[in-house]
Amino acid sequence: MHCQFLGRHPFHGYIEAVKRQGDYPQGIKDASNAIDIMTDQTPLIDALADRVLLFDGGMGTRIQEYDPGQDDFPNRKAGFNDGLVLTRPEWIKEIHRSYFEAGSDCIETNSFGSNKIKLEEYGFGDHTVSFNRKVARLACEVRDTFDNRYVVGTMGPTGYLPSSNDPDLGQKSLDDISRAYELQAEGLITGGVDAILIETSQDILEVKLAIEGTKKYMSDSGRSVPIIANVTLDKYGKMLMGTPVHAAYTTVSGMDVDVFGLNCSTGPQEMISSVKWLGEESDHPILVVPNAGMPENEDGKAVYTLQPDAMAKAMNGFLSKYDNVRIIGGCCGTNTEHIRAMRQMLDSRAHL
Repeated sequence: MHCQFLGRHPFHGYIEAVKRQGDYPQGIKDASNAIDIMTDQTPLIDALADRVLLFDGGMGTRIQEYDPGQDDFPNRKAGFNDGLVLTRPEWIKEIHRSYFEAGSDCIETNSFGSNKIKLEEYGFGDHTVSFNRKVARLACEVRDTFDNRYVVGTMGPTGYLPSSNDPDLGQKSLDDISRAYELQAEGLITGGVDAILIETSQDILEVKLAIEGTKKYMSDSGRSVPIIANVTLDKYGKMLMGTPVHAAYTTVSGMDVDVFGLNCSTGPQEMISSVKWLGEESDHPILVVPNAGMPENEDGKAVYTLQPDAMAKAMNGFLSKYDNVRIIGGCCGTNTEHIRAMRQMLDSRAHL
């Protein structure tokens, strides 16, 4: 049978409470900058309660398929993948569209490195809000050509580790980091995203700062969307700074996030013990978005070898064991074939 909320699973009451609060208006209006979020579809938080949602796959590896040269990037800043929304928007729209066509319910904005601190490296720090708004609007344009689909505004690491005493990685002030995420959240939310995703997080203090910055913008503006907070664990189940999954979840779950998740770093096999703990102990919906296996070094390049069918089988295993796994998808090394295989698996489960 299709995995649904039957009986009184621990987080069923949590979902219902969030829905009663009315924190997520179906339409957000701001005559100056914001665009309207679609009002004729089920809000993401409600959809999450009804079915497992499928995210998209990798973005960086898909961009490399276009073989971008230095002239393709803003100001010829090679590697500034987020900046391609300015110079090669048709590439990013094609990638978004291809994932929807493969069966994704949700696509992520091309804004992984678009917090203020990262944008400063490319000369766009002073334009953080407008830059992220443009990124979000581009994704929403694609979303609006499909029925009942969602755009998730993604926010990746700053490149600093605020928990560290390292003279370089630990030098940014907590206020600067929180503010960097606050500005990014403003751009993404006014651009029309359906949720915010804090992803690939390696320092639990930075996760807290990202949540605080996002919530500050929401509080000051009166606009709200769900928050998904992800951490990245190594094959031993720990973040880069040594935080284990149970400590990470305990820290984040008390900050009124809507979904807690794991993404990147490893394949599904290495996530088994962490997903097991979350499946048995979490009161929140859980996101599981692994890489296509552990990266292998081939001629100095990271190569991911887990095939689509094998990945779909692994994700089916999680869904079969844990009712609170409500979002799946793919990270590094995954493409439309991985998403298509997971879509077929989900559709097959719906007909059991």
